[in-house]
Amino acid sequence: MKIVYIPLDERPCNTDYPLNAAEVAKELTIVMPSKKIMGQKKQPGNINALREFVLEESRDADAAVLSAEMLFYGGLLPSRLHFLNESALEEYRMLIHEIKERNPDLTLYVSNLIMRTPSSSSSDEEPDYYGKYGAEIFQYGWLKDKKQREGISEEEEKRLTDLTFFIPKEYVEDYEKRRHFNVKVNLLNSSLVKEGLVECLVIPQDDAAEYGYTAMDQRKVLQSIRELDSGEIMIYPGADEVGFTLLARAYNEQKGNRPKVYPIYSSTWGPFIVPLYEDRPISETMKAHIMACGCELASSAEDADMILAYNTPGKKMQESWEQENNQDVTYSTFRHLPTFVRKIEKMIEKGFLVVIADSAYSNGGDGELIRLLDKKGLLEKITSYKAWNTNGNTLGSTLAAGVLALSNPSKNKLKNNLLLHIYEDFIYQSIVRMEVTQEELPDKGLNYFDLKGKKEEVRSLVKEKMQEERKKRLSHSFKKMDDASLSIDFPWNRMFEITCRIEKTETKE
Repeated sequence: MKIVYIPLDERPCNTDYPLNAAEVAKELTIVMPSKKIMGQKKQPGNINALREFVLEESRDADAAVLSAEMLFYGGLLPSRLHFLNESALEEYRMLIHEIKERNPDLTLYVSNLIMRTPSSSSSDEEPDYYGKYGAEIFQYGWLKDKKQREGISEEEEKRLTDLTFFIPKEYVEDYEKRRHFNVKVNLLNSSLVKEGLVECLVIPQDDAAEYGYTAMDQRKVLQSIRELDSGEIMIYPGADEVGFTLLARAYNEQKGNRPKVYPIYSSTWGPFIVPLYEDRPISETMKAHIMACGCELASSAEDADMILAYNTPGKKMQESWEQENNQDVTYSTFRHLPTFVRKIEKMIEKGFLVVIADSAYSNGGDGELIRLLDKKGLLEKITSYKAWNTNGNTLGSTLAAGVLALSNPSKNKLKNNLLLHIYEDFIYQSIVRMEVTQEELPDKGLNYFDLKGKKEEVRSLVKEKMQEERKKRLSHSFKKMDDASLSIDFPWNRMFEITCRIEKTETKE
């Protein structure tokens, strides 16, 4: 089975890690272009070369998973910075037509994000003016949307007026013009589904909120979808996990499978909590992600192909780095982790495939869960562990990893992926990242967003700390896997994300 894959951008969460998950499925071949033509952060990829790659490789492929951000704009960040005009829309439409003309049997799976609206002022991933006015642009859109939908208070009206005068008009016009164009791209992809050229379109919301520019754009796209009356278009919270999701869906549909997923939660309120950076309860996002990856909800564990062990907050979600010294009391009072871990143990004993979506915190994993799983010797018995930026990121990649491991998986690849994501999602994101940022970078003249010319020095420091934390936190697990196999890098020369690789395993297949 051959699938052509064009990722959202060149970072490992969109390239290396989905491919790692796919390598577990022995009969699956994924072809992806070289990162050299994908661009670098705000620098767009070589769109002509990317399109030529798709046209050529799709000739004999069974399916193609395509990110509109990469094929249309040259990457995720370029989609927030471009100055494209209407002619680009027609060029893209013609590309999709040509892909299908060359291989009419090819199944096309396309993702196209609704542009995010960050709530803080930073130009690291946004236009330069967002560094000074980002928080105010978010507030302006939030109040503007709320006023239109349900009205605002006198105090909020005053704040909206103040923001109107405070933010330079040309910045608001630039921002809204780009958003308006990007919605046209969403609508174009929707129309391609109606034409029968695209079999599945997923429109994830990046860092969604209840009100604001993203919510306004979502309503425009939803209205168009209703008019098209297509069941093959889905909108839900997510972003960087979408490559995982659509690779899993393509794999399922090419094999004629529709696996059943049964969730078990770590807390009673877990299904009803609205996570940070999202706009709906966890259980509703779960339903969308299960459908998006070509699965369905099981009515019972006995009816399931996999068990989704969903680690959720007790009542309130926090950032992962708060768990050590500032943990909200409801993580203890509104959930009982030993019971959750015992459920996982029982499912494994019964022979179920168990994947863990660790969404108790945003931006990293739950140390108490890892401790209990390690103590009971369960970390090497689960099929997947994920715990990254948002609940949607964690959930989508977890489900996909389970799907790709359902049929005679490579045990070596599974074990590599498990340790890799414990290293990155828990050890790095929850512990080492903030420790190094606060305690080491200032003395070196560095900051979270820029490692300048000292990347090698920081890389060595971070790797050492990650290995130390592994020895402290995983005293019962992965004993036969050598620390020397760990390698890391900083793909965007900042602390937010790393490239993490595990090169060795201890068994032969």
